[in-house]
Amino acid sequence: MAKTGIIGGGAAGMFAAVQAAGRGHEVHLYEQNEKLGKKLFITGKGRCNFTNACSVEEFLQNIVSNEKFMYSAGYGFTSSDIMEFFEQCHVPVKVERGNRAFPASDHSSDIIRGLERAMKEAGVKVHLGARVRRILCRDGAVSGILLENGAEQALDAVLVATGGLSYPTTGSTGDGYRMARECGHTVTETKPALVPLETGESYIPKLQGLSLKNVSLRVMGKKKPVYEGFGEMMFTHFGITGPLVLSASSYIGKAGLPWPLDAEIDLKPALTREQLDERLLREFQAAQNKQFKNVVPELFPARLVPVMIELSGIDPGRPVNHISREERKKLIEITKHFPMTIVGTRPYREAIVTQGGVSVREIRPGTMESKKVRNLYFIGEVLDVDALTGGFNLQVAWSTAYAAAASLE
Repeated sequence: MAKTGIIGGGAAGMFAAVQAAGRGHEVHLYEQNEKLGKKLFITGKGRCNFTNACSVEEFLQNIVSNEKFMYSAGYGFTSSDIMEFFEQCHVPVKVERGNRAFPASDHSSDIIRGLERAMKEAGVKVHLGARVRRILCRDGAVSGILLENGAEQALDAVLVATGGLSYPTTGSTGDGYRMARECGHTVTETKPALVPLETGESYIPKLQGLSLKNVSLRVMGKKKPVYEGFGEMMFTHFGITGPLVLSASSYIGKAGLPWPLDAEIDLKPALTREQLDERLLREFQAAQNKQFKNVVPELFPARLVPVMIELSGIDPGRPVNHISREERKKLIEITKHFPMTIVGTRPYREAIVTQGGVSVREIRPGTMESKKVRNLYFIGEVLDVDALTGGFNLQVAWSTAYAAAASLE
């Protein structure tokens, strides 16, 4: 029976502990916080979107960085497998729009309690308030760990499940990256991902709190878009956020382009320019003696009206029957290409995940074992793997944890 140490009591660490102990290993889980699953607790606004009930092919398509690396682990342990696991842990689950899976109770604490129960039943020894300072190696293999209090623990295998740098208040301190480097691993550049974006225009803060549905967002790179998507977004005092924006942030990070970046929103993606012009003409004819400022609210949300008037350059007091074709074209242009300049991302404390991490070139994709140090494994967010919102990042945690635990000797 191997004596296995797991560093980190988040999703990947707890699930790996259950799987390893269930296979007869003596498992010690080390968590620096006073309780387990701190980040899991706030996931999905406290509801915990723990996976996405889609095919493995679709899961892989939603991985932004190193999709191919996840092929083996993704097929080895799927979303239906983790849903079945929680059902067996007496945590009923439900699936909502976009195939997002949640605990039926809408309480993330049920997911954590389910994992804690499973660990207890499997005989996992949990060490809370136990920060690991170093991984100990001898002759190219793991030999144990050194704790912050100076105590050494001899181990046959170590699984690093320390997470990334996002939500640092939950204990994501980047310790795993440091330990990986000390063991000779490459850590790729880390960045906040699935994170709100900051914009440069003075008119954006005026739109604070305005949500837009069914719009298109495009972010330009040097010669072609780095992101194009359709969905929901929101304006804030610093820029933009919402599902569309979070997805865009991950692709922007992956492209590695310097700031600033040009971006635009199509406020009426269902209409062509010609159809939009016809709509304008209809609105103008129906209210031909009204002033422009009194007709624009028929076309846009109230909060957007002053900004659209400002950007169009049309005198708000002008009667609409005096608006020229060229002025109409300008209004159509800003409606189909509402301009923004993205100047950066928000910090790690507002990011859902970290992009970058332990280089997957140095990890065996079928087992998550280091190619440099025998019996050393990296699982979950500490790896250079990140995905879009919708439960995909947690599925990366479950799949990589399962692959590592299943391969322990």
